[in-house]
Amino acid sequence: MLTVLSLGIGMAGFMLIEGYSFLEAFYMTIITVSTTGFGEVRPLSGGGRLFVSIYIMYNLVVVAYLVSVLTQYLFDGELRNLLKMFMTDQEIRHIQGHVIVCGFGRNGSKAYHELRANGAKVVIIEQSQELMRALADTIGDTVPVVFGDATADETLRQAGIERARALISALPKDADNVFVTLTARELNPQLKIIARASLKTSESKLLRAGADSVVMPDEIGGSHMANLVMRPEVIRFLEMISGLGPNRLRLEELAYHDLQPELRGRSIRELDVRSRTGATVIGLKDHAGQFQVSPAADFRPAEGDVLLLLGTDEQIMAVVRELRR
Repeated sequence: MLTVLSLGIGMAGFMLIEGYSFLEAFYMTIITVSTTGFGEVRPLSGGGRLFVSIYIMYNLVVVAYLVSVLTQYLFDGELRNLLKMFMTDQEIRHIQGHVIVCGFGRNGSKAYHELRANGAKVVIIEQSQELMRALADTIGDTVPVVFGDATADETLRQAGIERARALISALPKDADNVFVTLTARELNPQLKIIARASLKTSESKLLRAGADSVVMPDEIGGSHMANLVMRPEVIRFLEMISGLGPNRLRLEELAYHDLQPELRGRSIRELDVRSRTGATVIGLKDHAGQFQVSPAADFRPAEGDVLLLLGTDEQIMAVVRELRR
């Protein structure tokens, strides 16, 4: 842009002051800017010499500015950031089965760290580049992120919405979360959508828009504080399960089709999960979608059933190693 402006100023000056033709003005402009030193079309007048002097000074300023910008890109990391963004975009184009997190505020960042801790592939949609750079500096790695408005179709497509398995909409405004839910459901009907809501009246709207579940952090927080008064030990146990307490426990799912072939068809007693791994079977979801708490030891899981297990990180890793195929 600055180069085009410089050429325009030079040609206009030579044509108006010296009366040059278009080609003559273009020639004089080029040899002046490039400082090649070829001869003038014809001797310059006093006004022409003054114009050329000022024009040369102007081009020196333009060159100095361009050099400073180039230096900033090379030495201040801007070029590196552009390359990182390009590489991240290429990575997102090939990722699938991932979770999209819209908004990287308090709730979005917590969801991101929890998903990554459990080995999920995550793509973030966020408008603040500074916020994401701070995260990348903290974890020392490139974070797959799309910078833009999560309510826009193109932004969701950039994040691979058609190939994603779930989306968490954690934007601060309920209206934006409704819009994201509507758009995401239209672009991927099979997508699992979890949306955040601040107002109780927004919950039904989000469900109608296509959300599978709606989370209200403020309501959960108030209920949590009340239960700390009425049922403190229960809350401490729940904190252990959620990873907030000092002795972290994990909940894990083990679907029937994920069992090792030789273990299928056995009863819960015969699976002997407790002795094998130290984890405990605390529940079961059957093929009909019904939940059973503490299923009977003689119950035999079948196709479509999912066992719910509780244990420490080490015990859950033992479940994966001993029971999962």
